[in-house]
Amino acid sequence: MASEAILELSDASFDQEVIKSDVPVLVDFWAPWCGPCRAVAPIVEEISTAYEGQIKVGKVNVDENPSITMKFGIRSIPTLLVFKGGEAVEQIIGAVPKGEIEKAVDKAL
Repeated sequence: MASEAILELSDASFDQEVIKSDVPVLVDFWAPWCGPCRAVAPIVEEISTAYEGQIKVGKVNVDENPSITMKFGIRSIPTLLVFKGGEAVEQIIGAVPKGEIEKAVDKAL
């Protein structure tokens, strides 16, 4: 499902890939059964290509990674979080237009 530019994040890899990252990270919290998540997936993929080298992009399957999902209080999906310096600095809930996601990413750059 994800392109090579998108990291499959897990409870085990999250700290290393996101919290300790030296570049901003866009994280997509999703589930395979979620329609709006599938709608936003191609946009997340486009952003991963457009911002290659500037940010990292990762996806967290909420069904398979309950502890990281709970840690960030994810209650509805899709939820996109932008991390910078180990902190969540932007949050987008729901399927939104590409421009809204780009604005959040641009703020973190």
